[in-house]
Amino acid sequence: MKTPTPLSLRLATRQTAPSPASSCPLFAARHIHSTSASPATVSPIHGTGPPPQPPRPAVDYPNARFEARKKHAAILERAREVRAADKPSAHKQSSSESGSSPLARRRFWKHVHVHEVDGALEVHLDTRPLRRPATKEIVRLPRSKPLLASALALEWDLLVSAQAATRHHLIPLTSLVNRALDIVDDDAGREVHAGPKEAEGISGGGGGGGGGGKPNESLRVGIARMLMRYLDTDSILCWAPPPRHGHDAPDASGNTLRELQKHAAEEVVAYLSTHVWPGVEIEPVLDGESIMPRGQKPETRQIIQGWIMGLSAWELAGLERAVLAGKGLLGAVRLLVEWSEDFAGVKGAGGEGEARFGVEEAAALASIEVNWQIGNWGAVEDTHDVEKEDLRRQLGSVILLVGGTGKE
Repeated sequence: MKTPTPLSLRLATRQTAPSPASSCPLFAARHIHSTSASPATVSPIHGTGPPPQPPRPAVDYPNARFEARKKHAAILERAREVRAADKPSAHKQSSSESGSSPLARRRFWKHVHVHEVDGALEVHLDTRPLRRPATKEIVRLPRSKPLLASALALEWDLLVSAQAATRHHLIPLTSLVNRALDIVDDDAGREVHAGPKEAEGISGGGGGGGGGGKPNESLRVGIARMLMRYLDTDSILCWAPPPRHGHDAPDASGNTLRELQKHAAEEVVAYLSTHVWPGVEIEPVLDGESIMPRGQKPETRQIIQGWIMGLSAWELAGLERAVLAGKGLLGAVRLLVEWSEDFAGVKGAGGEGEARFGVEEAAALASIEVNWQIGNWGAVEDTHDVEKEDLRRQLGSVILLVGGTGKE
């Protein structure tokens, strides 16, 4: 009888058998390219000594770039005049086709001054007073706002042409002043000519101005109604969820994003509930794992809306811009009551020796989460830095608008 061969031996025999690929040169290993490989040539380092210092920007004085812009605009204007003198017919045809007159393309004033006329401050372009675009009325500022008048004059002194005054992003402070004067006219029962496009430019960055809305609604009521919507989604009342294990690591100071948001909100709410709206309870609108914000209590909303309706026209316009810039009502109110010349009805709210709540504090309050993300992942060039400066520009215009000496 034939002895059976074990299975393990058969497998071993199959594994040790030569494969066709190893025996046939056709199946030998081949490269996917025919270029011959060559080693990299490493250049020797010939430099000696320490590395050179990084480049440093040149010293830029505050008025240097403004003077450079004026000088550049004057050179371009002289070049246009020379070309127009050489070809008068072609210049006339191009002007008619473009729809802009030579006067609109040049600056027709040389000096900008602030004058006091009949108990009010006016900005004069040479001898011409600055006027509102819709009603052609003279822009008159209270005597208690000399800084606002000086800043407005500086804004017009930096313009290089009359046509530049039609662009809202070049005259943000002028647009904000006109917004406040529109509220004054609306409160007095006069017709307001500010349309939707103008309101959008006046209110500053990205969002529309909240004056429009219902047909027979006053400008003040429309702004108050818009601002109350920001109370239900206030940025400092929307807190991050509690940190989970392995996620939401604390920053260098050992604080999580939720702790930073909660600490900032508690400080602002404590100040407002003590000095501005005594006894009002303000709760976070987004807490825990919830994704739907919850509204404030009806009595809280009624008190805050009544306080907004009682603001002056200058304070209401400033509050509107601050809310649209910082995406929150509470931080804007905190900035307003700190710098308003009549304290927005709050007398003696700030104690002596306390640091004032200024532009940097308000911007940091509105950018808690953005700064947290930048600290973790880095900043995006030409995005975060531009938004940072634009936010401070808008908040600074609010301080200029509502601030003053308090003396008429």
